[in-house]
Amino acid sequence: MKDTSIMSRWSLSILFFAGLAGAAGLITAASAAHVTQDPFLNTAASILQVQAAATIAILAFAGPERGHWFLKAAASLLLGGCYLFAGDLLFHAWRGERLFPMAAPLGGSLMIIGWIGVALAALVRLIRPQTK
Repeated sequence: MKDTSIMSRWSLSILFFAGLAGAAGLITAASAAHVTQDPFLNTAASILQVQAAATIAILAFAGPERGHWFLKAAASLLLGGCYLFAGDLLFHAWRGERLFPMAAPLGGSLMIIGWIGVALAALVRLIRPQTK
């Protein structure tokens, strides 16, 4: 039977884009090592790889229980910010231009908000009694 629940589809979508970010990070790292020594490529590769792995780890804790949507939202912000931040750096490395003004700071801010969301989700679980 096919699982079509919104939360499951959300998780799978996040996982799909995290996988692409991880692959893009490795490709970017290889490009930085073998094609050009641009520091923007190294930074983008690191951001893509670390945030992709972190997003997958966060999804492992975000189950179907009530309240876990917050972890999925935090993971979405983390990944979206990662794409925006790294995308701006890659665009700058390849084209010599910015994606758009303040793209990297906006992406960085989204990642920070995502990480704060992860911390808040954990804090709520620590404080709130678990009900079954």
